[in-house]
Amino acid sequence: MNYTLQFGVVFRQLPYLLGGALITLELAFIIFWGGALIGLFGAMGKTFGGPKTRRLVNIYVAFFTNTPAFVQVYFLFNGLPDAGILLSPFSAAVIGLTVNSGAYLTEIQRAGFASVRRAELDAAEALGMNLGQSVRYVILPHIMRTIYPPLANFFIWILLGTSMAALIGVEELTGRAVNISASTLRSIEVFIVVAGIYIALTLIATVVLYVVGRIFFRVKMRVL
Repeated sequence: MNYTLQFGVVFRQLPYLLGGALITLELAFIIFWGGALIGLFGAMGKTFGGPKTRRLVNIYVAFFTNTPAFVQVYFLFNGLPDAGILLSPFSAAVIGLTVNSGAYLTEIQRAGFASVRRAELDAAEALGMNLGQSVRYVILPHIMRTIYPPLANFFIWILLGTSMAALIGVEELTGRAVNISASTLRSIEVFIVVAGIYIALTLIATVVLYVVGRIFFRVKMRVL
């Protein structure tokens, strides 16, 4: 079998691939912050809520961490239309992956809440702070040093995980790679280049997260 690599065919499509990379970053950003918000409320419910609230959060976390994310996304895109609810591929991917990420981020942030000393909470209560103020001014500044590294790692995981959106037709980086592969029949070259783009994206994201952690939270992280 004689197969000659022809990267020129792929490099001519590089602007198209880089456009997909921007969509990948957009997806990752929306999913992470949406999941972080869900996770914050989930962590607060598990830490400060009553028995019923904790039970509901536990059910949510158990369900979404024990079923594949793709099954959840696929259900939203292909299952809900049977009930008359139509979602675009982009919306289905964002909603499915955000809700899935929120379950994991609930546990990450709950661990941060658990690291707060009771004396700090008592001091906030003595100053007349309500729960929201205690979270904003006492708990979050304290726990960010604890949970920032796992949050940063989880963002990288989301960045790579957005590739499953291609399976329902989202033209992010992987989706566009599939399109080019189908039209050029140069799958090896296409996915070698795409792998390189993913490596570049993760390295850039890691460096940015490292700088943000050092400047704003005094967190020391390894870049590589």
